[in-house]
Amino acid sequence: MLTMLDQYGGAVFAYLAWRFGLKPTHLTLVGLLLGAGTSAGVIAYVPLARDGAPWWPVALGALVLWQASYMLDCADGQLARATGTGSDSGARVDILCDVVIQSSVVAVVVAVTDAYTPSVPAWAGAAFAAVWMTNLVTSVMAKGDDVSLVKSDNLVIRLIKLVRDYGFVITVIALVLLLPEAMAAVMLFFGAVNALFLLASIAANTRTSLRQ
Repeated sequence: MLTMLDQYGGAVFAYLAWRFGLKPTHLTLVGLLLGAGTSAGVIAYVPLARDGAPWWPVALGALVLWQASYMLDCADGQLARATGTGSDSGARVDILCDVVIQSSVVAVVVAVTDAYTPSVPAWAGAAFAAVWMTNLVTSVMAKGDDVSLVKSDNLVIRLIKLVRDYGFVITVIALVLLLPEAMAAVMLFFGAVNALFLLASIAANTRTSLRQ
């Protein structure tokens, strides 16, 4: 459901960009500013929240702005395909901006976890950041081959893929800002999901490679 909404929202942004004569890279850069800027704002707010400031305005803002950033990420590709203005350099800008935005979201999760659950060891945050990038890297690899890295109708695999959906992930993270003490559990959960998907990807593709 969230993926469909993000795609529909992206279509609206793509249409508006076309009407105003914007290029796909313009949408990519606006999405970068929204996504990374929102993450920076959340991290800057952590000390204020620790002093008693309410989380709900920031959580709501993060939810809206992160989703808008993701819709713009969907829109740049839609606009490029619809207008035939895609390019290798534009695709590289898109990937690099995705890395920056998702790294900033990782920083939010780690910063909130460290502020509200300091008992969580530092290596847990480092491991979370490392396996998170498999979400982005495997997505890029799958786009390049136009296939999923793990071909399976297994219900567990399908659920893992659904949980790894970026729109779903940022929605959960934004909502958990309302209960920041729970961010450590979110970090451990998504870290485990991405680690399992990485292992499944390695196993599936190794099996295929050895059979060829």
